[in-house]
Amino acid sequence: MDVWTEITIRRGRQQVADWSADPARAPLWYPRIKRVEWLTSPPLTVGSRVRFSAEFLRRQLEYTYEIVEYVPGERLVMRASGGPFPMETTYEWSDAGGGFTRMRLGNRGSSSGLGWLLAPMMGAMVRRENRKDLRRLKAILELRR
Repeated sequence: MDVWTEITIRRGRQQVADWSADPARAPLWYPRIKRVEWLTSPPLTVGSRVRFSAEFLRRQLEYTYEIVEYVPGERLVMRASGGPFPMETTYEWSDAGGGFTRMRLGNRGSSSGLGWLLAPMMGAMVRRENRKDLRRLKAILELRR
C-alpha cells in the first residue's frame, strides 16, 4: 500500500509544518489517535520515538513511531515499529503561493501473510481517512489567528 493525499492550507509553510509535526497535537486532527506518549525527550528530531494509542476499525492499536527523517518546514518521515503492520508516514510541506501551503500526507505499509488480499481495500480506506484528517487540519489552522 502506498497512499498519498494533499491539501492546500491558507497559512504559511512554517506555521503549518510546526503545528502538524507536533505529536502532542495529533489527537486534535487525527480523531482516531486517543493518546500520545513521548518515549524520548522533546523536541522532535531524527531518532525521536513517540507511542500512539489509536482506534481503527473498532480495534485498539498501540504503535511506536521513530523519526527517521526530519527537515523542519519541509519533510517529516516516521516509521512504525510494533503494532499490527509496518507503516511509514510522511509529511511534506511546500509553498503554494500567496501565503498558502501545500501539505502532502503519505502512508506506505506492507502486510504479511494473506494481508495482501486486503491491500486495495485498506489503501482506499486509508486515503479516505487521510483526506478527512487533512480537511480537519486545514479547518483548525485556518480558524487560528
